[in-house]
Order: sequence, then structure tokens, then C-alpha cells
Amino acid sequence: MTNVGYAYLCDALNLKAFAPKRTAMIKPVTRITLIGECLAVPPAVAPAQGSVLEHILFALKHEGTNLCILAQALEHVDATALLGELGKSPNGVFIRKACFLWENFTGKQLEYGVPVRGGAVGLFDEKRYVTGPAIRNSRWRVDFNGLGSLRYCATVERTDELQALLDLDIIGRAQAFMATLPPEMMDRAINWAYLHETRDSFAIEKEEPSEEKSRRFVQLLRQAHQGRALSEEYLVELQNSTVSNPFDKATLFRHEQNHLHNGLRGAAGVSYVPPVPDLCRELMEELMSFSNQSARHVDPLVAAAVVAFGFVFLHPFMDGNGRLSRFLIHQTLCHAEALQNGLLLPVSVAMKHEESNYLEALKGFSKPARDFWNVTWLDADQMAFEFVGHSSIYRFWDATQSAEFTLRMARRALEVELREETEFLEAYDHLVKAVNERFDVRGSDLSKLVMMCLDNGGKVSKHRRKQFQYSVPEAVFEFIEQRASELAAGD
Repeated sequence: MTNVGYAYLCDALNLKAFAPKRTAMIKPVTRITLIGECLAVPPAVAPAQGSVLEHILFALKHEGTNLCILAQALEHVDATALLGELGKSPNGVFIRKACFLWENFTGKQLEYGVPVRGGAVGLFDEKRYVTGPAIRNSRWRVDFNGLGSLRYCATVERTDELQALLDLDIIGRAQAFMATLPPEMMDRAINWAYLHETRDSFAIEKEEPSEEKSRRFVQLLRQAHQGRALSEEYLVELQNSTVSNPFDKATLFRHEQNHLHNGLRGAAGVSYVPPVPDLCRELMEELMSFSNQSARHVDPLVAAAVVAFGFVFLHPFMDGNGRLSRFLIHQTLCHAEALQNGLLLPVSVAMKHEESNYLEALKGFSKPARDFWNVTWLDADQMAFEFVGHSSIYRFWDATQSAEFTLRMARRALEVELREETEFLEAYDHLVKAVNERFDVRGSDLSKLVMMCLDNGGKVSKHRRKQFQYSVPEAVFEFIEQRASELAAGD
């Protein structure tokens, strides 16, 4: 079968782009039909095989807006072809979008002075994508409403899963849940969230932080509620606070090439290569601009996903990027004023429990991006990197998988992590009170025993019984287990 639309453009023009998620193909059907991941197209409505512009217009109409492919494909379209199509349909929605993008991507202007009289149209269909604030282009009456700018833009499709997660109003539910707790319990739950968010964010990097490093990271999380805007200076401060080795502390965004490795030797060990330093700096400026301005007009968890995953894919520092990317989820939510009263959703705790899914979300971008780099192993740790792709790979990326994962983790952070911890705290308080009413046990011993019992499925282990045999009566062990069992049974 013959490819059409974006798939055709990639093949015919040998574009340096990720393969489209759905392939449009000519098939023996009577109307355009989505069959699995294939968009089946009747021969009668398929664009001509030799016309790049026809395939662009078809793709815009039937496949959505893929800026990575469009940025490259429009370089192969001359002004004459665009003006000819405009003559046929001067107010056509998709030719206007093509002209708008052509002028932006090429830096040229079409010699076309006829005013467009059609209604203004969004570059991204709001029913199909999560969109940002609209910026009107009066010449073509096209509103740029992407998540970013035409220099750096993420796209998030409204998949069934994403829409279902958005409809849950996770942030609103988290605030409502915390409001039901007594003030002291809420403070304890939030303190637990800060400590465990710190521990598990470092654990994902296979690192056990010192007490001082943990304290600094908790302080950073709390300071995020000040709503400070992102800047290179601020991100450098954050990076310096999360690394211990003075030689790893940054003063600016990186000025050399970095990469991620998987433990294998040589070039095979390079699992991801972020953009070259100059492009990284340019795109970081765009990402920070999105975070500081446009993100306030987007669902806060979607904005947090774009900022956090966008940051880690750009990898602006030589070390500390992973921890900072997860911190940026919290920072973005605070900057959007989505989290009040010091609340924190322990997303890193959720991610640690679903680490394999986190890795898959990262690989959704990092794995295909790796194919556009030639890596040569020179010696020892020395590598030579040659980028054979197009800058649009990093400029225009599909953040749908990242957004779905972030919202799933936010939901788990609320429904599992926070709720389980508050239930633990309630059970702890109940057991301590019950024991104190009946026995005289040293406070520190009782506290440890109750926590150990709750962590061990309601049982005091033989080891713990032996450990406390000279300070705690045997009857206390039996009583704690009995009351823990009653609590588990809902009594």
C-alpha cells in the first residue's frame, strides 16, 4: 500500500523526524477510516504522489499538526505552489495554516496582499489537543495556540486516557482531601510527603542522600511555594543545591556535549544524546518562557509534564538533571498556584513504585532521538558526537506519553501514597493512645514498636520481641497485635 500525508513526506523527502504515530495509507476503503494505528485512505481522495504541498494539506486536515515534520517539509515547498493553492481557495483553513507556518519557518513572506476573510482558526484543534493561550496572526487569521512557541513547542493529544485523567480533577481532589484532615494530621502528612519525595527522587538516581543533602532538597521543595519564575540563575542555584561534588556544580547551562549511558562499553553504552549546547541554551530559554507565562493557561499537571520532561530531554547541566526535572513538576504546580498551604503531591514516590513505566515514558523520546546521532568511541570515556538529524526533533516534540504518565503518577500520589500515609498516621495515633491507656511503656520504645508493627502487616516480629524483651512486657506485644488486627478489620 502507498503512504500518504506525513508518512509520505518522511519517506519522499527523507526527513529527519520521528515516524508518525499513525501511518496514513491508501487502502480499498470507501471513506477515511482509522484502523488500529493505520489511517486508511480511499484512492479517490488521496493526494497526488508528486505534490509535497498536497500531502501537507492532507496531513493538516486529517492527521493533525506535526510541527517537526511540517518544519522540514515546508522547506521543500516554493512560494509559487502556495500562491497557486491560495488562488483556488483564498480563505481555506489548511492552506492558510500552511502559509502561516511557511512564513514562520522560512523567514520569508509570500507576495500576497489579498485580505483573508475567513474566520480565525487555531493551529491546533482544541478537540484533539491540549492547547495554550492563542496568539493571533492577523495576516492569515491563524491563532498559534500550541504549548510553547514556533521555536519550541510540545504537543499533547487528548487521548481517551488523558481526557479521563483530566476529568478527575486530581489537584482539586488532593486539596479537598487534605482539607478534611485535622490541622495537625495535615501537617504531619505534608511533612511525610516532603521527606519521602526527597528520598525517592534520589533513589530513582540510585543515590542515597546524606542528611544534609536531604535537608537542602526538602528546603527547595518548600521554597517552590514562593512561586519564583524559572531563570538560568535560579536553575543553577537549584542544581548546586542537589549535587555534592563541587566539581559538578554548574555556573551556567552546559557548554559541552553530554549524554546518558546504560553501562555498556563504547558507543553502544550511549542511550541518549541531548541537543548540542547552543541549541540547548536556545530551547531552554523557550521552555522557561513557557513555564513562566503560558503554563498558567494550561492544565497545571499537563504544564508540569511539559516542563519536567522537556527539561530532562534538553539536559542543560552535566549532572543533577533527573532530580531537577522531578522538582520542576512541583515547582510548576506551585507557580501556577495549583498547590496551596504547602501541599505537595509526592509524585517521585509514585514514580519510584512504577520505575519501569517512568523509564518507558523517557524512552518514548530518548530512544528514537538516539538514532539521529553518530557516536564514535575514541578511548576510555572519550566519545565523538555527530548530529545527523534536524533541530526540529528537539524543538517540536510529542509530550502525550509524558503527560499521561505524569497525571497517572499524580493520581497515584493522591489515591495511594498520601491516603496510605494518613491512614498509617491515624492507626499509629490510635495504637499509641490505646497502649498508653492500659500500660506504662517508655515513649520512644512504644513509638518504635507501633511503627514496626504497622510496617510488618500488624505483627511484632520475633526479632523485635527479643530486642525489647527487657523493657516492654510480653502482654504489650500481644495487645499491639490485637488492636492492629482490629484496625485492619475496620473496628
